Amino acid sequence: MDLRAALLDQTQAFGELVRGADPLTPIPTCPDWTLKQLFRHVGRGTRWAAQIISERRNEPVNPREVRNGKPPDDLDAAIDWLNAGPHAVITAIDQVGSDARVWTAAGMRPAGWWIRRLLHEVAVHRADAALALGADYDVSPDLAADAISEWIELMVLQATRQTTPPLERGRTLHLHATDAGLGPTGEWTIAHDDGGLSWTHDHGKGDVALRGPAKDLLLAVVRRRPVTELDIEVFGDSDVWDGWLERTPF
Repeated sequence: MDLRAALLDQTQAFGELVRGADPLTPIPTCPDWTLKQLFRHVGRGTRWAAQIISERRNEPVNPREVRNGKPPDDLDAAIDWLNAGPHAVITAIDQVGSDARVWTAAGMRPAGWWIRRLLHEVAVHRADAALALGADYDVSPDLAADAISEWIELMVLQATRQTTPPLERGRTLHLHATDAGLGPTGEWTIAHDDGGLSWTHDHGKGDVALRGPAKDLLLAVVRRRPVTELDIEVFGDSDVWDGWLERTPF
């Protein structure tokens, strides 16, 4: 998957989804936000990342100090503003070098790290907008599967900073995407053993296992929709799954 092209495509799809919609539409999956605030968040977020990269920051930029961080009032100009953000990120990465280390939410990482993070950020926020507007939400299985992997990576890293891990010691959680062609990239086993929290693409039963399309698994794991509203089968101890969700905010 070409992550750069996917970032541009997902951003454009997000913009077209919200074009013409009521900006005051509430976003139930992002409490207290309206569609206008969600749009600004996505657009400013890419510029925030571009500024971190271009300035080779070792700490985050204050969101209030993001250059051109507010969309124009004109709708067409606002959509252009949104779509320009990912291009600014790509340009910044090419200028400093993909391997140049900069600040990220996961610590100091190569600048190229930001492409994947922003891709999945906008893909999930497109789901937020679609759910709020009653629109269809579709995403390719390979993109959804990679978004799940990236999310789990972040949650495992975040767990090292938590006093209460999302899985109790000795517990395992397994996700299995039913889409054809994903192979091992469509399975995830998360375990908490003596070495701490870790994950692999191994097949396994788990104390709790979820089975369904990658798109639905993504919406479940990022807490956009409950499994009861998705095409997902749950096997085993659902309390383990509920505990994981409760302790994996981001």
